[in-house]
Parts: sequence; structure tokens; C-alpha cells
Amino acid sequence: MRLLVAALESELVAFPLELEGFDRLVTGPGKLQAAYALTRALDATPYDEVVVVGTAGAIDPLLEASVYEIDGAIQHDVTDIDGIVGQHVSLPPRVDLERDGVTIATGDHFVDDAEAVEVIRPLGAGLVDMETYAYIWVAQQFGVPIRVLKAVSDRAQDGAITDWHATVAACSRLLRDRVRADYGV
Repeated sequence: MRLLVAALESELVAFPLELEGFDRLVTGPGKLQAAYALTRALDATPYDEVVVVGTAGAIDPLLEASVYEIDGAIQHDVTDIDGIVGQHVSLPPRVDLERDGVTIATGDHFVDDAEAVEVIRPLGAGLVDMETYAYIWVAQQFGVPIRVLKAVSDRAQDGAITDWHATVAACSRLLRDRVRADYGV
């Protein structure tokens, strides 16, 4: 059995409520809610794989509106005791998935301005979101394989939240098509 995970119900609108071979979990937005909900789910049930689907802002101008496999995650909203951005005091600076893909920068705020993008881009990520680092870290603590698929919903620039609202359903359809193609359900 696999666990299909998304932060928001709106990211799953194109998915049936029952998907053969999958349980479903909606965690809520942000790293704390993501970590809490996924920890509870993995503590309650042994899963063969966690499959995360959701939206992300593209901060790499070369990334088109498509679905991307995530190869790892960093945190863009933390600093260590020396003030180094992206370095947490006690967590690894990066969690890897040993897959080919795009790196995502996770933070607890919706990135929607050019200045924020200019701070995040040098950290080495092509996408931004609010949960992926937490999902990966938690799954790794439980020893459960995890796969993350993200659909580009916006450019993380001024007005991105308006773009996100306009495109989330289309992103859900792209993610549904990818899960159908990859898992046959």
C-alpha cells in the first residue's frame, strides 16, 4: 500500500477519493503541519511508499509549466548560529532522494516576490514550496521510500498567489495524469 500525500485538498481535485493501492493524506500547508500529519500516518500504518503530489513556484526561469520529479530539498527560511541562510542548527542542509530531478527549496511562507526569489535562487533550487523538506525528512526517519512530484503553478513573483489560485486545478490534472502513467491507476 502507498500513501498519496498533498498539502491541500485543492491539489487533489483531479484525483478520485478512492485510488486503488493508495491511502490519501491531506496535511495542511507548511512544514510543521506536514511533519505532524505524515508522522502520525507513518506511525499508524506501514506503507511501501509515500507519493507526494502538489504545486510549486518555479524560481528557475528555464523550468516550464510541467510536472517535475524532485531530487532533494533544502530549507530557504532557516539560518544557523552563524547566520548562514539555508543551514539549520540541527537538521541536514539538504535531504536527498537519489533520483534525477529538480531541487526544491521549502519554507513556511508562500513565495510571491522577486526579492525573495533572488535570495532563494543562489541556494541551488529550481522550485519553491512549503512542505517538501518536511515530508522527505519524516519519511526518511521512518525508512519509508518517498517520491515527490510537483507541478509548476506560478513563477513565485509578484502576484503569484493569484496565479496559484487560477492554476491549481490544472496542476492537479497534470499530477493525476502523471500518477496514472507511472502507477497505472
